Amino acid sequence: MNTSPGYAITIRIEGTPEFQPVAEITTIISREGAAVTAIDVVDSQLDQVVIDVTCDTVNQDHADKVTTALAASPILKVRKVSDRTFLLHLGGKLEVNSKVPLKNRDDLSRAYTPGVARICQAIAKDKSDARRLTIKRNTVAVVTDGSAVLGLGNLGPEAALPVMEGKAALFKRFADVDAWPVCIDSQDVDEIVRTVQLIAPVYGGINLEDISAPRCFEVEARLRKLLDIPVFHDDQHGTAVVVLAALRNGLKLVKKDLSACKIILNGAGAAGTAIARLLALAGAKNIIGFDSQGVINKSREANSEMRKWFIENCNPHEFQGNLSEAMKGADIFIGVSAPNVLSEADIASMASPSIVFALANPDPEIDPAIARKHAAVVATGRSDQPNQINNVLAFPGIFRGLLDAGAKKITDELLVACADAIASCVSESQLNASFIVPSVFDQAVVKAVAEAVRAESKS
Repeated sequence: MNTSPGYAITIRIEGTPEFQPVAEITTIISREGAAVTAIDVVDSQLDQVVIDVTCDTVNQDHADKVTTALAASPILKVRKVSDRTFLLHLGGKLEVNSKVPLKNRDDLSRAYTPGVARICQAIAKDKSDARRLTIKRNTVAVVTDGSAVLGLGNLGPEAALPVMEGKAALFKRFADVDAWPVCIDSQDVDEIVRTVQLIAPVYGGINLEDISAPRCFEVEARLRKLLDIPVFHDDQHGTAVVVLAALRNGLKLVKKDLSACKIILNGAGAAGTAIARLLALAGAKNIIGFDSQGVINKSREANSEMRKWFIENCNPHEFQGNLSEAMKGADIFIGVSAPNVLSEADIASMASPSIVFALANPDPEIDPAIARKHAAVVATGRSDQPNQINNVLAFPGIFRGLLDAGAKKITDELLVACADAIASCVSESQLNASFIVPSVFDQAVVKAVAEAVRAESKS
């Protein structure tokens, strides 16, 4: 497995100059499979040198192994180990800053009392003025119940907060949208819906995050009916938008039409169902879905509205076999499920040239290097692999456009337009098997997506 900055550590080490501690340190770290990213001599004396070495590791166990190996050296002494990810999160990742000066009494009189009373009275007369005169016009609530945090499961609201902080930071960095975490200490649908309904007047949009299926479907559907601001479940629709964008470009490379493709979708939770719905709207005719219980067909119970949709609109030929059997002759595989569910033989059995999106994180449904032996185009959810399917390509621009347009609703057609906008940010001259989606740092992406949203909101 590859090392990651997410598991970077800085180790403070003491050594004697005559034994060349830097050489010993780099040799040990390289031998243990970590990647040295920085070496700093923080103190140097005739008889002692203190060195800070930073390296990327694979995971926590690997980091511990590297530290143990360094400590075992007879010429080194490990003083301290710092986890750089934990250091980044100390005190949280967000703060509030005033946009207006507060330097004297005049400033205070206008920003707060008595001047602010006039603004309150204006909004009381016309509530729509809240959008013009307050933070509402540029503010999104990032709402979770902590029931499906990343791929870690039901961790609760406190443990979900670092993710929601990160989401808010991404909103600001990529689209200049002010977002704030709202972590609700309840997993009851009625309580979640009522809580969001009560706080909604302050916000211009609601971004639902890390709420498990099928609860997430009902929460979103009910809030969309209740609120006059857009409600967007990023785990569903953000993922679906980027998958469709990547497929648009991937299909250009393999010269296939979406409507004629046999698509195998492994994982039919929030993301999988949203992907299937958006692909169907974009023209896909033959999607065969699998969940932990096997293939989804008309013999399965429809335990939610979303599952009912899946049963009625997918697997048109009522395929009955297992995942490996379904892969034979498939044009596209999309996985939002679990690691290592596919074999090399499964990929080899697909209809060449094929497309494989193995999006389980951090470990995909198949090793991308193995998939690339047979598939023409491979994408993952990992940042250390080409073609990362990353929601950051979608949600900042979507909300930028929604807020700018003062939109109240999100439609499926709007989401398709966003996917097309993302796909268009990869030019014909750039498009290749390792570059089917733009970089998340491409400033053109947010602008293109926001413009697509504004145009769709007017229609």
